[in-house]
Amino acid sequence: MVRGLIACVVLVVCLGAAGLAHGQISPPNIVILLADDLGWGDVGYHESRIATPNIDRLAARGVRLEQFYAQPVCSPTRGALMTGRYPMRLGLQCGVVRPWAAHGLPLDEQTLPEMLRTIGYRTAIVGKWHLGHVSREYLPTSRGFDQQYGHYNGALDYFTHDRDGGHDWHKNDKRNDDEGYTTELIGREAVRIIEEHPANRPLFLYVPFNAPHTPLQAPEEDLARYADWKNRDRATYAAMVTRMDSAVGDILDAIDTQGPTGENTIVFFCSDNGGVASLGSNRELRAGKGTLYEGGVRVPAIMSWPKRLPAGGEVHEPMHVVDLMPTLLALTEMAPKPTKSLDGLNCWPTIAKGEPTPHAFVLHNSTPFSGALRMGDWKLVYNGSVGANSIKGPAEDTWELFNIADDPSEANDLAATHPEELARLKVKLDELAAEAAPPHLLSNQPPPGFVVPEVWGE
Repeated sequence: MVRGLIACVVLVVCLGAAGLAHGQISPPNIVILLADDLGWGDVGYHESRIATPNIDRLAARGVRLEQFYAQPVCSPTRGALMTGRYPMRLGLQCGVVRPWAAHGLPLDEQTLPEMLRTIGYRTAIVGKWHLGHVSREYLPTSRGFDQQYGHYNGALDYFTHDRDGGHDWHKNDKRNDDEGYTTELIGREAVRIIEEHPANRPLFLYVPFNAPHTPLQAPEEDLARYADWKNRDRATYAAMVTRMDSAVGDILDAIDTQGPTGENTIVFFCSDNGGVASLGSNRELRAGKGTLYEGGVRVPAIMSWPKRLPAGGEVHEPMHVVDLMPTLLALTEMAPKPTKSLDGLNCWPTIAKGEPTPHAFVLHNSTPFSGALRMGDWKLVYNGSVGANSIKGPAEDTWELFNIADDPSEANDLAATHPEELARLKVKLDELAAEAAPPHLLSNQPPPGFVVPEVWGE
Protein backbone atom coordinates (compact mmCIF):
# COMPACT_ATOMS: atom_id res chain seq x y z
CA MET A 1 0.00 0.00 0.00
CA VAL A 2 1.44 3.36 -1.08
CA ARG A 3 2.11 5.72 1.82
CA GLY A 4 2.60 9.47 1.91
CA LEU A 5 0.40 12.60 1.27
CA ILE A 6 -2.71 14.37 2.71
CA ALA A 7 -6.47 14.55 2.08
CA CYS A 8 -8.43 17.44 0.50
CA VAL A 9 -11.59 17.97 -1.46
CA VAL A 10 -10.07 18.95 -4.99
CA LEU A 11 -10.55 16.38 -7.85
CA VAL A 12 -7.79 16.25 -10.49
CA VAL A 13 -8.60 14.07 -13.45
CA CYS A 14 -5.87 13.49 -16.04
CA LEU A 15 -7.17 12.06 -19.27
CA GLY A 16 -4.43 10.58 -21.45
CA ALA A 17 -4.50 11.39 -25.14
CA ALA A 18 -3.19 9.20 -27.92
CA GLY A 19 -0.45 11.03 -29.77
CA LEU A 20 1.13 14.39 -30.62
CA ALA A 21 3.03 15.64 -33.61
CA HIS A 22 6.53 14.33 -34.34
CA GLY A 23 5.46 10.86 -33.23
CA GLN A 24 5.69 11.59 -29.52
CA ILE A 25 3.24 10.16 -26.98
CA SER A 26 1.10 12.96 -25.61
CA PRO A 27 1.09 13.86 -21.93
CA PRO A 28 -1.99 12.86 -19.93
CA ASN A 29 -5.13 14.92 -20.16
CA ILE A 30 -5.89 16.64 -16.83
CA VAL A 31 -9.27 17.28 -15.23
CA ILE A 32 -9.46 18.85 -11.76
CA LEU A 33 -12.71 18.45 -9.82
CA LEU A 34 -12.91 20.56 -6.67
CA ALA A 35 -15.66 20.33 -4.06
CA ASP A 36 -16.67 23.47 -2.15
CA ASP A 37 -16.83 23.20 1.69
CA LEU A 38 -16.89 19.39 1.77
CA GLY A 39 -15.87 18.15 5.21
CA TRP A 40 -13.22 15.54 6.03
CA GLY A 41 -15.90 13.23 7.37
CA ASP A 42 -18.45 13.77 4.59
CA VAL A 43 -17.28 11.02 2.22
CA GLY A 44 -18.29 7.39 2.46
CA TYR A 45 -14.73 6.10 2.67
CA HIS A 46 -14.37 8.16 5.86
CA GLU A 47 -17.47 6.45 7.29
CA SER A 48 -19.97 9.18 6.49
CA ARG A 49 -23.73 8.51 6.50
CA ILE A 50 -23.92 10.64 3.35
CA ALA A 51 -24.10 8.57 0.17
CA THR A 52 -20.99 9.20 -1.97
CA PRO A 53 -20.69 5.98 -4.02
CA ASN A 54 -18.81 7.59 -6.90
CA ILE A 55 -16.24 9.37 -4.76
CA ASP A 56 -15.81 6.05 -2.95
CA ARG A 57 -15.39 4.30 -6.30
CA LEU A 58 -12.63 6.74 -7.15
CA ALA A 59 -10.97 6.09 -3.78
CA ALA A 60 -11.10 2.33 -4.35
CA ARG A 61 -9.34 2.55 -7.69
CA GLY A 62 -6.88 5.25 -6.72
CA VAL A 63 -4.66 6.47 -3.90
CA ARG A 64 -6.21 8.16 -0.86
CA LEU A 65 -4.24 11.23 0.22
CA GLU A 66 -4.91 11.20 3.94
CA GLN A 67 -2.92 14.28 4.96
CA PHE A 68 -3.66 16.67 2.12
CA TYR A 69 -4.01 20.35 3.02
CA ALA A 70 -5.91 23.24 1.49
CA GLN A 71 -6.43 26.80 2.77
CA PRO A 72 -9.07 27.71 5.40
CA VAL A 73 -11.37 29.31 2.77
CA CYS A 74 -11.85 28.96 -0.94
CA SER A 75 -10.29 31.83 -2.98
CA PRO A 76 -6.88 31.32 -1.34
CA THR A 77 -7.02 27.59 -2.17
CA ARG A 78 -7.94 28.33 -5.77
CA GLY A 79 -5.12 30.84 -6.07
CA ALA A 80 -2.64 28.31 -4.69
CA LEU A 81 -3.91 25.62 -7.06
CA MET A 82 -3.64 27.89 -10.10
CA THR A 83 -0.14 29.20 -9.32
CA GLY A 84 1.70 26.68 -7.12
CA ARG A 85 2.36 29.58 -4.74
CA TYR A 86 1.12 30.24 -1.22
CA PRO A 87 -1.76 32.76 -1.02
CA MET A 88 0.34 35.07 1.17
CA ARG A 89 2.41 35.77 -1.96
CA LEU A 90 -0.75 36.65 -3.90
CA GLY A 91 -2.37 39.07 -1.44
CA LEU A 92 -5.15 36.50 -1.00
CA GLN A 93 -4.24 35.35 2.51
CA CYS A 94 -7.03 37.18 4.36
CA GLY A 95 -10.19 35.90 2.73
CA VAL A 96 -12.25 35.30 -0.37
CA VAL A 97 -12.69 37.59 -3.36
CA ARG A 98 -15.95 39.32 -2.52
CA PRO A 99 -18.45 40.39 -5.21
CA TRP A 100 -17.45 44.01 -4.53
CA ALA A 101 -13.70 43.32 -4.68
CA ALA A 102 -11.51 45.36 -7.02
CA HIS A 103 -8.81 42.67 -6.94
CA GLY A 104 -8.32 39.02 -7.82
CA LEU A 105 -5.48 36.68 -8.68
CA PRO A 106 -2.65 39.14 -9.51
CA LEU A 107 -2.35 39.65 -13.23
CA ASP A 108 1.40 39.05 -13.23
CA GLU A 109 1.00 35.50 -11.87
CA GLN A 110 1.46 32.62 -14.29
CA THR A 111 -1.32 30.03 -14.08
CA LEU A 112 -1.37 26.26 -14.53
CA PRO A 113 -3.61 26.41 -17.64
CA GLU A 114 -1.31 29.02 -19.19
CA MET A 115 1.65 26.70 -18.66
CA LEU A 116 -0.18 23.69 -20.07
CA ARG A 117 -1.45 25.61 -23.07
CA THR A 118 2.14 26.33 -24.15
CA ILE A 119 2.68 22.60 -24.70
CA GLY A 120 -0.48 21.96 -26.66
CA TYR A 121 -3.20 21.41 -24.07
CA ARG A 122 -6.78 22.50 -24.65
CA THR A 123 -7.87 24.15 -21.39
CA ALA A 124 -11.36 24.52 -19.91
CA ILE A 125 -12.97 25.55 -16.63
CA VAL A 126 -16.48 24.39 -15.73
CA GLY A 127 -17.82 25.73 -12.44
CA LYS A 128 -16.79 28.32 -9.85
CA TRP A 129 -13.90 30.72 -10.61
CA HIS A 130 -13.77 33.04 -7.53
CA LEU A 131 -10.42 34.61 -8.41
CA GLY A 132 -11.56 38.00 -9.67
CA HIS A 133 -14.14 39.51 -12.00
CA VAL A 134 -13.79 43.30 -11.67
CA SER A 135 -12.60 43.56 -15.29
CA ARG A 136 -12.15 41.21 -18.22
CA GLU A 137 -8.43 40.82 -17.53
CA TYR A 138 -9.27 38.84 -14.39
CA LEU A 139 -11.71 36.43 -16.04
CA PRO A 140 -10.85 32.79 -16.85
CA THR A 141 -10.48 33.23 -20.61
CA SER A 142 -7.83 35.86 -19.89
CA ARG A 143 -6.00 33.60 -17.41
CA GLY A 144 -5.20 30.63 -19.62
CA PHE A 145 -8.54 28.92 -20.26
CA ASP A 146 -9.72 28.38 -23.83
CA GLN A 147 -13.25 27.60 -22.63
CA GLN A 148 -15.29 28.75 -19.62
CA TYR A 149 -18.68 27.74 -18.25
CA GLY A 150 -20.12 28.60 -14.85
CA HIS A 151 -19.94 31.43 -12.34
CA TYR A 152 -17.46 33.94 -10.95
CA ASN A 153 -18.60 34.21 -7.31
CA GLY A 154 -19.57 31.90 -4.50
CA ALA A 155 -22.94 31.54 -2.77
CA LEU A 156 -25.12 32.03 -5.85
CA ASP A 157 -28.64 30.62 -6.03
CA TYR A 158 -28.46 27.03 -7.32
CA PHE A 159 -31.64 27.42 -9.39
CA THR A 160 -31.76 31.08 -10.53
CA HIS A 161 -27.95 31.53 -10.75
CA ASP A 162 -28.26 35.01 -9.20
CA ARG A 163 -26.00 36.65 -6.62
CA ASP A 164 -26.57 40.09 -5.08
CA GLY A 165 -29.19 40.89 -7.69
CA GLY A 166 -26.96 40.05 -10.64
CA HIS A 167 -26.99 37.09 -13.00
CA ASP A 168 -23.77 35.13 -12.43
CA TRP A 169 -23.80 32.39 -15.07
CA HIS A 170 -21.53 32.58 -18.09
CA LYS A 171 -20.14 30.71 -21.07
CA ASN A 172 -16.81 31.80 -22.49
CA ASP A 173 -17.12 34.80 -20.17
CA LYS A 174 -20.37 36.03 -21.71
CA ARG A 175 -23.82 35.87 -20.14
CA ASN A 176 -25.49 32.46 -20.34
CA ASP A 177 -29.11 31.67 -19.53
CA ASP A 178 -29.08 27.85 -19.32
CA GLU A 179 -31.75 26.74 -16.86
CA GLY A 180 -31.24 24.10 -14.20
CA TYR A 181 -29.59 23.18 -10.92
CA THR A 182 -25.97 24.36 -11.03
CA THR A 183 -24.42 21.04 -9.98
CA GLU A 184 -26.22 19.24 -12.80
CA LEU A 185 -25.25 21.90 -15.34
CA ILE A 186 -21.60 21.71 -14.30
CA GLY A 187 -21.54 17.92 -14.53
CA ARG A 188 -23.29 17.92 -17.90
CA GLU A 189 -20.91 20.44 -19.44
CA ALA A 190 -17.85 18.62 -18.11
CA VAL A 191 -19.10 15.36 -19.66
CA ARG A 192 -19.73 17.11 -22.97
CA ILE A 193 -16.18 18.49 -23.08
CA ILE A 194 -14.68 15.06 -22.30
CA GLU A 195 -16.80 13.25 -24.89
CA GLU A 196 -16.17 15.78 -27.65
CA HIS A 197 -12.46 16.30 -27.03
CA PRO A 198 -10.23 14.85 -29.80
CA ALA A 199 -7.92 12.05 -28.70
CA ASN A 200 -4.90 13.54 -30.47
CA ARG A 201 -4.64 16.56 -28.16
CA PRO A 202 -4.22 16.66 -24.35
CA LEU A 203 -7.00 18.19 -22.25
CA PHE A 204 -6.86 20.19 -19.03
CA LEU A 205 -10.34 20.34 -17.53
CA TYR A 206 -10.85 22.11 -14.20
CA VAL A 207 -14.24 21.38 -12.62
CA PRO A 208 -14.73 23.40 -9.40
CA PHE A 209 -18.23 22.62 -8.08
CA ASN A 210 -20.06 25.17 -5.95
CA ALA A 211 -21.56 22.29 -3.94
CA PRO A 212 -22.09 21.80 -1.06
CA HIS A 213 -21.51 25.50 -0.24
CA THR A 214 -24.53 27.48 0.95
CA PRO A 215 -27.26 28.47 0.15
CA LEU A 216 -28.78 25.16 1.22
CA GLN A 217 -30.70 24.09 -1.88
CA ALA A 218 -31.17 20.66 -3.40
CA PRO A 219 -33.50 18.92 -5.89
CA GLU A 220 -36.54 17.25 -4.33
CA GLU A 221 -35.48 13.74 -5.31
CA ASP A 222 -32.23 14.14 -3.37
CA LEU A 223 -33.96 15.69 -0.37
CA ALA A 224 -36.31 12.70 -0.24
CA ARG A 225 -33.34 10.42 0.32
CA TYR A 226 -32.66 12.12 3.66
CA ALA A 227 -36.26 12.77 4.70
CA ASP A 228 -35.84 10.92 8.00
CA TRP A 229 -32.90 13.06 9.20
CA LYS A 230 -34.03 15.30 12.06
CA ASN A 231 -31.53 18.08 11.36
CA ARG A 232 -33.05 19.48 8.18
CA ASP A 233 -30.09 21.74 7.36
CA ARG A 234 -27.75 18.76 7.63
CA ALA A 235 -30.18 16.72 5.51
CA THR A 236 -30.19 19.36 2.77
CA TYR A 237 -26.41 19.55 2.91
CA ALA A 238 -26.25 15.76 2.54
CA ALA A 239 -28.57 15.92 -0.46
CA MET A 240 -26.29 18.50 -2.07
CA VAL A 241 -23.24 16.28 -1.51
CA THR A 242 -25.00 13.28 -3.03
CA ARG A 243 -26.05 15.30 -6.08
CA MET A 244 -22.44 16.42 -6.54
CA ASP A 245 -21.34 12.80 -6.18
CA SER A 246 -23.71 11.87 -9.02
CA ALA A 247 -22.07 14.48 -11.24
CA VAL A 248 -18.66 13.06 -10.30
CA GLY A 249 -19.95 9.64 -11.34
CA ASP A 250 -21.07 10.96 -14.72
CA ILE A 251 -17.62 12.45 -15.28
CA LEU A 252 -15.86 9.22 -14.28
CA ASP A 253 -18.14 7.26 -16.61
CA ALA A 254 -17.31 9.64 -19.46
CA ILE A 255 -13.60 9.10 -18.81
CA ASP A 256 -14.02 5.33 -18.71
CA THR A 257 -15.63 5.31 -22.16
CA GLN A 258 -12.47 6.78 -23.67
CA GLY A 259 -10.67 3.41 -23.79
CA PRO A 260 -6.86 3.75 -23.72
CA THR A 261 -7.26 7.46 -23.12
CA GLY A 262 -9.28 6.76 -20.01
CA GLU A 263 -6.64 4.34 -18.74
CA ASN A 264 -4.11 7.13 -19.09
CA THR A 265 -6.21 9.43 -16.92
CA ILE A 266 -5.18 10.90 -13.59
CA VAL A 267 -8.07 11.79 -11.31
CA PHE A 268 -7.46 13.95 -8.28
CA PHE A 269 -10.30 14.83 -5.94
CA CYS A 270 -10.31 17.18 -2.97
CA SER A 271 -12.20 19.97 -1.21
CA ASP A 272 -11.21 23.62 -1.16
CA ASN A 273 -11.30 23.79 2.66
CA GLY A 274 -12.71 21.94 5.64
CA GLY A 275 -16.41 21.61 6.26
CA VAL A 276 -18.58 24.22 7.98
CA ALA A 277 -18.83 22.94 11.54
CA SER A 278 -22.61 23.45 11.77
CA LEU A 279 -23.32 21.61 8.49
CA GLY A 280 -20.50 19.32 7.48
CA SER A 281 -18.50 16.78 9.43
CA ASN A 282 -14.76 16.97 10.01
CA ARG A 283 -15.03 13.92 12.26
CA GLU A 284 -12.18 13.80 14.79
CA LEU A 285 -10.45 16.88 13.38
CA ARG A 286 -10.72 20.10 15.37
CA ALA A 287 -12.96 23.01 14.26
CA GLY A 288 -13.73 23.67 10.59
CA LYS A 289 -13.84 26.12 7.72
CA GLY A 290 -12.26 29.50 8.37
CA THR A 291 -9.88 28.21 11.05
CA LEU A 292 -6.28 27.05 10.97
CA TYR A 293 -6.94 23.84 12.89
CA GLU A 294 -6.96 20.50 11.06
CA GLY A 295 -10.72 20.62 10.53
CA GLY A 296 -10.30 23.83 8.57
CA VAL A 297 -7.36 22.86 6.37
CA ARG A 298 -7.15 19.05 6.07
CA VAL A 299 -9.43 17.76 3.34
CA PRO A 300 -10.36 14.45 1.72
CA ALA A 301 -8.26 13.90 -1.41
CA ILE A 302 -7.76 11.14 -3.96
CA MET A 303 -5.51 10.64 -6.96
CA SER A 304 -6.31 7.96 -9.51
CA TRP A 305 -4.36 6.99 -12.62
CA PRO A 306 -5.02 3.39 -13.67
CA LYS A 307 -2.00 3.29 -15.94
CA ARG A 308 0.48 4.42 -13.30
CA LEU A 309 -0.97 4.09 -9.77
CA PRO A 310 -2.11 1.01 -7.82
CA ALA A 311 -5.73 0.74 -6.72
CA GLY A 312 -6.57 1.04 -3.05
CA GLY A 313 -3.40 2.83 -1.95
CA GLU A 314 -3.07 5.33 0.88
CA VAL A 315 -0.64 8.19 1.42
CA HIS A 316 -0.01 9.62 4.88
CA GLU A 317 2.66 12.23 4.20
CA PRO A 318 1.92 15.98 4.29
CA MET A 319 1.11 17.56 0.95
CA HIS A 320 -0.47 20.91 0.07
CA VAL A 321 -2.63 22.15 -2.79
CA VAL A 322 0.37 24.20 -4.02
CA ASP A 323 1.95 20.86 -4.95
CA LEU A 324 -0.57 20.09 -7.68
CA MET A 325 0.91 22.49 -10.23
CA PRO A 326 4.55 21.27 -10.03
CA THR A 327 3.46 17.63 -9.74
CA LEU A 328 1.22 17.79 -12.79
CA LEU A 329 3.73 19.79 -14.81
CA ALA A 330 6.38 17.19 -14.05
CA LEU A 331 4.09 14.40 -15.25
CA THR A 332 3.72 16.05 -18.67
CA GLU A 333 7.54 15.81 -19.10
CA MET A 334 7.24 18.76 -21.50
CA ALA A 335 6.23 21.82 -19.51
CA PRO A 336 8.44 24.94 -19.48
CA LYS A 337 9.94 26.28 -16.28
CA PRO A 338 7.64 28.68 -14.37
CA THR A 339 8.58 32.35 -14.47
CA LYS A 340 8.31 32.69 -10.68
CA SER A 341 9.60 30.43 -7.93
CA LEU A 342 7.00 27.95 -6.66
CA ASP A 343 6.21 26.99 -3.08
CA GLY A 344 4.78 23.70 -4.28
CA LEU A 345 6.98 20.67 -4.87
CA ASN A 346 6.76 17.66 -7.16
CA CYS A 347 5.16 15.04 -4.88
CA TRP A 348 4.89 12.28 -7.47
CA PRO A 349 7.61 10.12 -5.82
CA THR A 350 5.63 10.35 -2.57
CA ILE A 351 2.36 9.44 -4.26
CA ALA A 352 3.63 6.71 -6.55
CA LYS A 353 6.58 5.22 -4.67
CA GLY A 354 5.82 5.89 -1.02
CA GLU A 355 8.78 8.21 -0.53
CA PRO A 356 8.70 10.76 2.32
CA THR A 357 7.20 14.15 1.64
CA PRO A 358 9.69 16.55 0.02
CA HIS A 359 8.45 19.34 2.30
CA ALA A 360 10.55 20.63 5.18
CA PHE A 361 7.41 22.54 6.21
CA VAL A 362 3.86 23.24 5.08
CA LEU A 363 2.52 26.77 5.54
CA HIS A 364 -1.17 26.74 6.40
CA ASN A 365 -1.40 30.53 6.26
CA SER A 366 0.23 33.79 7.27
CA THR A 367 -1.76 36.99 7.80
CA PRO A 368 -0.98 40.15 9.82
CA PHE A 369 -2.93 38.67 12.75
CA SER A 370 -2.85 34.87 12.40
CA GLY A 371 -0.85 31.99 10.99
CA ALA A 372 -0.05 28.30 11.16
CA LEU A 373 2.83 26.12 10.08
CA ARG A 374 3.58 22.40 10.13
CA MET A 375 7.16 21.09 10.31
CA GLY A 376 7.36 17.32 10.46
CA ASP A 377 4.88 16.22 13.10
CA TRP A 378 4.87 19.60 14.87
CA LYS A 379 2.28 22.26 14.14
CA LEU A 380 2.32 25.87 15.33
CA VAL A 381 -0.99 27.76 15.45
CA TYR A 382 -1.11 31.54 15.96
CA ASN A 383 -4.64 32.81 16.63
CA GLY A 384 -6.13 29.75 14.98
CA SER A 385 -9.79 30.66 15.33
CA VAL A 386 -9.25 33.83 13.27
CA GLY A 387 -8.47 31.70 10.23
CA ALA A 388 -8.44 33.53 6.92
CA ASN A 389 -11.69 35.43 6.50
CA SER A 390 -11.38 38.36 8.88
CA ILE A 391 -9.98 41.89 8.69
CA LYS A 392 -8.74 42.13 12.28
CA GLY A 393 -7.21 39.94 14.94
CA PRO A 394 -8.34 39.02 18.45
CA ALA A 395 -7.85 41.23 21.50
CA GLU A 396 -5.19 38.86 22.82
CA ASP A 397 -2.79 36.67 20.86
CA THR A 398 -2.72 32.89 21.36
CA TRP A 399 0.15 30.57 20.43
CA GLU A 400 -0.47 26.81 20.39
CA LEU A 401 1.76 23.84 19.58
CA PHE A 402 0.56 20.36 18.64
CA ASN A 403 2.09 17.05 17.66
CA ILE A 404 -0.14 16.05 14.76
CA ALA A 405 1.11 12.46 14.60
CA ASP A 406 0.15 11.81 18.22
CA ASP A 407 -2.76 14.24 18.42
CA PRO A 408 -4.54 14.83 15.09
CA SER A 409 -7.51 16.26 17.01
CA GLU A 410 -5.29 19.04 18.43
CA ALA A 411 -6.61 18.48 21.93
CA ASN A 412 -3.28 18.84 23.77
CA ASP A 413 -1.44 22.15 23.53
CA LEU A 414 2.26 21.45 24.10
CA ALA A 415 3.54 25.03 23.91
CA ALA A 416 4.40 25.17 27.61
CA THR A 417 6.16 21.80 27.74
CA HIS A 418 8.13 22.06 24.46
CA PRO A 419 9.38 25.67 24.35
CA GLU A 420 12.27 24.75 22.02
CA GLU A 421 9.90 23.46 19.33
CA LEU A 422 7.64 26.46 19.83
CA ALA A 423 10.57 28.83 19.29
CA ARG A 424 11.84 26.91 16.24
CA LEU A 425 8.50 27.04 14.44
CA LYS A 426 7.97 30.69 15.41
CA VAL A 427 11.24 31.60 13.69
CA LYS A 428 10.14 29.94 10.45
CA LEU A 429 6.65 31.48 10.57
CA ASP A 430 8.20 34.93 11.10
CA GLU A 431 10.54 34.36 8.14
CA LEU A 432 7.63 33.54 5.88
CA ALA A 433 5.52 36.41 7.18
CA ALA A 434 8.31 38.78 6.16
CA GLU A 435 7.95 37.54 2.57
CA ALA A 436 4.18 38.11 2.37
CA ALA A 437 2.58 40.51 -0.07
CA PRO A 438 0.28 43.18 1.39
CA PRO A 439 -3.10 41.52 1.96
CA HIS A 440 -6.40 42.66 0.51
CA LEU A 441 -8.68 43.35 3.49
CA LEU A 442 -12.37 43.59 2.64
CA SER A 443 -15.41 43.79 4.85
CA ASN A 444 -17.88 40.91 4.69
CA GLN A 445 -20.58 43.48 3.96
CA PRO A 446 -20.92 45.35 0.64
CA PRO A 447 -19.96 49.02 0.67
CA PRO A 448 -22.74 51.63 0.42
CA GLY A 449 -23.99 51.97 -3.12
CA PHE A 450 -22.48 48.70 -4.34
CA VAL A 451 -23.77 47.75 -7.80
CA VAL A 452 -23.15 44.43 -9.50
CA PRO A 453 -20.22 44.84 -11.93
CA GLU A 454 -21.25 45.16 -15.54
CA VAL A 455 -19.02 42.26 -16.56
CA TRP A 456 -21.38 39.85 -14.76
CA GLY A 457 -24.00 40.33 -17.42
CA GLU A 458 -22.01 41.05 -20.58
